[in-house]
Amino acid sequence: FIPKMAYCLPLLLSSLLFVLTPRNINSFVIPTVLPQALIFDCDGVLADTERDGHRPAFNSAFRAKNIDCTWDVELYGILLQTGGGKERMTSHWNKMGWPLGIVTEEEKSNLVREIHLLKTELFNEAIVSGKIPLRPGVVSLVDEAIKAEIPLAVCSTSNEKAVSNLVLTLMGKERYEKFTIFAGDVVQKKKPNPDIYNMAAETMGLDPLKVCVIEDSHIGLTAAKAANMPCIVTKSSYTKEEDFSKADLIVNDLEIGGINLKAIRELVTSSSMKKVG
Repeated sequence: FIPKMAYCLPLLLSSLLFVLTPRNINSFVIPTVLPQALIFDCDGVLADTERDGHRPAFNSAFRAKNIDCTWDVELYGILLQTGGGKERMTSHWNKMGWPLGIVTEEEKSNLVREIHLLKTELFNEAIVSGKIPLRPGVVSLVDEAIKAEIPLAVCSTSNEKAVSNLVLTLMGKERYEKFTIFAGDVVQKKKPNPDIYNMAAETMGLDPLKVCVIEDSHIGLTAAKAANMPCIVTKSSYTKEEDFSKADLIVNDLEIGGINLKAIRELVTSSSMKKVG
């Protein structure tokens, strides 16, 4: 018996060493503080920016480029069904006709890029001027997460500069430095595709089932659920009537809805258990 044990011991140790290598450590069920991360959308979640921020900035950029195009409140709500500002302009003009006599794909791409850069500058000016405040409950939840050492991220289809500027300006440098930001063209396919959430999970080393996403739109919710992440919806001015049937929880805003770290921990724990079951 002893000679057999001596023969088997190296194989046993070798197997253990393989299992415990960093490459495979994530295969173990290791107790961790839940949620592993809080991931926010930006527009409509951190601040209600679409109607009174992005939309007027688009219109100002159109005027600056001598383009006869105005996106009113109702029309912009429809256009928001397309994720991403550049994609939104392209989709709109593909249907309505391109301005300035533009025909070639290169001309279209250049115009969209130029307008989007200008629009981002104008939007950032609005943020810095204090015209657009954070939504209720955002700062208190962020502070709770920081105190509990819960990683924070933003996953947004908006321009990275605009997202970073919003977080920095409205939350301050100390909070800003706690965020990992995934925004703009970091992925080719934007929401409702899950790519940006998949990137966040991979980059931050997260188990999708053990994070919590906070979204405000149907396309954002669709992206989060396609990435297998629990998702809370906080309705915004444009999204009140959208289909949120797949959400784990729906609130009018984080403060009124009582969304704190305790509530999120319970939601993520419950969601994880349902998936495992």
